[in-house]
Amino acid sequence: MNNSQLLKGTLEGCVLLVISQQEVYGYELVTKLQNLGFFDLSAGTVYPLLQKLERQGYLESQLRTSNEGPKRKYYHLTTSGQMQTQNFITDWQQLTATVTAVIEQIGGNMDGAIERIK
Repeated sequence: MNNSQLLKGTLEGCVLLVISQQEVYGYELVTKLQNLGFFDLSAGTVYPLLQKLERQGYLESQLRTSNEGPKRKYYHLTTSGQMQTQNFITDWQQLTATVTAVIEQIGGNMDGAIERIK
């Protein structure tokens, strides 16, 4: 499994989490996510996701003038988006607890598992 497969399942939730803290415009969101560790993330990934989340009713946007060029589209969570964000947190905590338990059960050591596969 590569990081892009893992990213698909988590990026949406992380976008909602960042926007839950304060409304942001697209490029600002990309920068925040990169600063949080999504180093290879591009605007070409984030903008379609923002459109999808807006279509699903999790986000609303508003165009505002900018001192630095054209108008910017600012995004904020809707009530439905707030609930989806909380669902993501709950689901993520359950998933990480389960995966951690599996790792701890095998002792965090893959040597034995790899030998059995061979």
